[in-house]
Amino acid sequence: MKVEQIYTGCLAHAAYYIENDGEAAIFDPLREVEPYIKRAKKDQAQIKYVFETHFHADFVSGHLDLQKKTNAQIVFGPGAKPNYNAVIAEDNQVFKVGRYKIKAIHTPGHTMESTTYLLIDEHNKEHGIITGDTLFIGDVGRPDLAQHVVADLTEEKLAGYLFDSLRNKIMPLNDNLIVYPNHGAGSACGKKMSKETTDTLGNQKKTNYALRADMSKEEFIKELLNGLTAPPGYFPKNVLMNIQGYQSFDNVKHNANNPLSPSDFEAFANASQALILDTRNANDFAKSFIPNSINIGLDGSFAPWVGELIKDIEQEILLVTPEGRQEEATTRLARVGYDYTSGYLNGGIENWINTGKEIDSCQRITAQEFEKIYAEKNTALIDVRKKSEYEAEHVEGSVNIPLNQLNEHLAEIPKNKPFVVFCAGGYRSMIASSILKQRGYDNFKDVIRGFKAIKETSVNTTKYVCPNTLL
Repeated sequence: MKVEQIYTGCLAHAAYYIENDGEAAIFDPLREVEPYIKRAKKDQAQIKYVFETHFHADFVSGHLDLQKKTNAQIVFGPGAKPNYNAVIAEDNQVFKVGRYKIKAIHTPGHTMESTTYLLIDEHNKEHGIITGDTLFIGDVGRPDLAQHVVADLTEEKLAGYLFDSLRNKIMPLNDNLIVYPNHGAGSACGKKMSKETTDTLGNQKKTNYALRADMSKEEFIKELLNGLTAPPGYFPKNVLMNIQGYQSFDNVKHNANNPLSPSDFEAFANASQALILDTRNANDFAKSFIPNSINIGLDGSFAPWVGELIKDIEQEILLVTPEGRQEEATTRLARVGYDYTSGYLNGGIENWINTGKEIDSCQRITAQEFEKIYAEKNTALIDVRKKSEYEAEHVEGSVNIPLNQLNEHLAEIPKNKPFVVFCAGGYRSMIASSILKQRGYDNFKDVIRGFKAIKETSVNTTKYVCPNTLL
């Protein structure tokens, strides 16, 4: 059976393309739909269906633009109530794509409309299941997202539904079926996902903690809910966009394709209170940047960190990007619902500098320089990694303020004392540094290559959780 997984690493997202006899279907597409349309044209196929496994929280789906551009029918599972035209499948309803069959199996739990699609080839042989966020490789979907948009749901109720869906709908299926999930390791939609992006259902029954045959519903609920961190703040907003609809991606790109001279860029920023988002790498940003800009580098988990840190999804944004990457930045912003990019700095930071505009910079130090500061024992050390990373191992005497909580803990960081900021490898600490600079902090240094480099020195590390205070 012809099934293609189209994987996007920065979101740990998998869409799927199937084609047979000139008809094609897309499952869980990303916001930019031209790659799917081109893929179908290559096969001289017409996209007949856009199947959605559920209302996604971690990205804005491209289903509406695909519908408009190809006349494909959007298909959701039972109980879905979108604010636009779509087919709402019944449990076990069968759809045809050429000689292939797609069977909708209602599997509530991650969300109430969550649906798994059973793929059946032209010989009537069951080939695989596209599971969305119901079943991952090594994990299952977190059950606490739908409660943020449906008032009477609780994570315990959803976890119970998920247990029933897995036991009654998924596990009785053939062990030889290939599992095609919507996400892999790195997604915030689960907590123990494997780096592998496909597997057989039989192997998952043996290795996936959530599919243990001897697990009771109570044990499942307890284990599934244990250790869940708060979902990123943009998740509920993306769900609503996927339910209610959104402006076309073509319109988003048109508005963002607005090259601005340094003077026009400065005037626009001052007049609109737009956020200046600098997407260059940490090293380049540290050397010179526009005052009050925020650094979130494209060469990292760009979109998730934008969603985590920029609270207003309708915030107007101006971009500073590496040369030629402004469209990439716009696209990756739109994938998570940030549709209000209004332009970019033409000629990049070099043009800004050449016209004599004001710049700022961040102090960076090597791990060897950090080693000397550490030995003096008179400088505060702030580790902005996740709590779990910190508890696994950290610099003795350091304080953990995870990057996604930095804005809420600024009062704990004294402006009159020097401090050092670091993360695992330097990406997150430069984001933190840009936020600190914007908030008026200047008496600090960032560690190049972060904790990875610090571990190569003689600095003491420990697994003991130190008190979380700088005072």
